Amino acid sequence: MFDIVGKRPYFLAVSAVLIVASAIALGVLGLHPGIDFGSGSLLTLKFEQPVAPAEVEGVLSDLGYVATAEKSEENILIRTSQLAAAEKTALKRDLQEAFGALEEEGFENVDPVIARETARIAGIAVGISAVGILAYLTWAFRRMPRPLHYGTCALIALVHDIIIVLGVFSILGGILDWETNLMFITGVLAVIGYSVNNTVVVFDRIRENLQRGISPHFEAVINSSLLDTLSRSLNTSLTTLVVLVALVLFVGASIQNFAVVLLIGVIAGTYSSLFVAPQLLAVWESGRWSGLLRRPVLPAR
Repeated sequence: MFDIVGKRPYFLAVSAVLIVASAIALGVLGLHPGIDFGSGSLLTLKFEQPVAPAEVEGVLSDLGYVATAEKSEENILIRTSQLAAAEKTALKRDLQEAFGALEEEGFENVDPVIARETARIAGIAVGISAVGILAYLTWAFRRMPRPLHYGTCALIALVHDIIIVLGVFSILGGILDWETNLMFITGVLAVIGYSVNNTVVVFDRIRENLQRGISPHFEAVINSSLLDTLSRSLNTSLTTLVVLVALVLFVGASIQNFAVVLLIGVIAGTYSSLFVAPQLLAVWESGRWSGLLRRPVLPAR
């Protein structure tokens, strides 16, 4: 029998390194708030002649605008500080003089008060999700000796995934200037659901094997349960990753943040559901936290 639980110190060491690296990235680079969380304007233009985002940024910079541009299918998305109607007209006129005929495909203006309120509501949504998950899992495993342990370990694994997602995205933001927006928050909430789903599958098998009495040793039960669910978890995650990679490569910038966040979250969630949450549960049930750093020896079958 392959000893997954016996490799616990290595798995947790990998998680610790990733969390520390993510925390450093967040502290140094931070997240780049998009228009949804930081006030500003988003202007979508369609040019008759092919135009590169870098060319648009160069012209806008020369004209004194502080703005970024990116391509979305056939359109150019321009993000800048809040524009009044007259300022938007002047910006479009300047670009038309530089690149020729253009059409306005869309325009969004976000007030600072609305941006702050959006950020607050997003934070509340994530917090309520976490509390609801803890309460539900505690209730779902209420027939186990210590049901709160199951809910808490799943929640810790969830926090592990979110920190890694935020850390990786802050690095992408620092390198590629990607911004956090409502699609980013949607992706984070989807990661929460996916991560918990994987963890519940593993915990459910642990409960079944405990009730069947396959071993008097709790860590042996966990190891057997991990082996039972390993192929299912990996196959599900791999098929999901294929779809997400296709979205990242072939779908426009409109859902880029959602797809990338979910891509990172699926990888982190699969890892934590197999190698973090069950390991924490095993140590907590034994009551010896020194077991986090010590390789347990499973009894011979």
